Amino acid sequence: MISAGDFRNGLNFEMEGQVYQVVEFQHVKPGKGSAFVRTKYKNVKTGAVVERSFNPNEKFEQAQLDRNDMLYIYSDGELYYFMDQSTYEQRPISKDDIGDGIRFLKEEMICKVLSYQGEVFGVELPIVVELEITECEPGVKGDTATNATKLATLETGATVKVPLFVNQNEIIRVDTRTGEYIERA
Repeated sequence: MISAGDFRNGLNFEMEGQVYQVVEFQHVKPGKGSAFVRTKYKNVKTGAVVERSFNPNEKFEQAQLDRNDMLYIYSDGELYYFMDQSTYEQRPISKDDIGDGIRFLKEEMICKVLSYQGEVFGVELPIVVELEITECEPGVKGDTATNATKLATLETGATVKVPLFVNQNEIIRVDTRTGEYIERA
């Protein structure tokens, strides 16, 4: 058990059958009245963020989330299959559980599969991935008066903005959190 007075950023707790993660917290001791903990927390399954104040003595069950490194092997259209490299067990995961990072998911990529009591609720891709550009227009010399960019299609089908000097068939690094070009590989 953990009390609201012990909240820290990143702490996971269970409340009303749901698992939450503390995003921000602040201990408040007003001049009059009792102290309280102002907290911003998010539901780890749905991603919904809520702000609420707690009495510092309120108790919650601490939630233990599992983060397993798994290898992405293939997709059958609706489900994406990940393999545990130690047991070779395959686990199907739906598009919704993977989230927005799905556009940068490439076969043989090692990802962190997030689960709570055996139920998968998310997949974390590596922060930086290297992907090949399959399609982009050539840059025109002299068009570099400002930070000019062009759209490029990657091998996974995702499109990102890249500088004009980047060409087709080059491998680039992309930040999976923001979907932005970082550099050429």
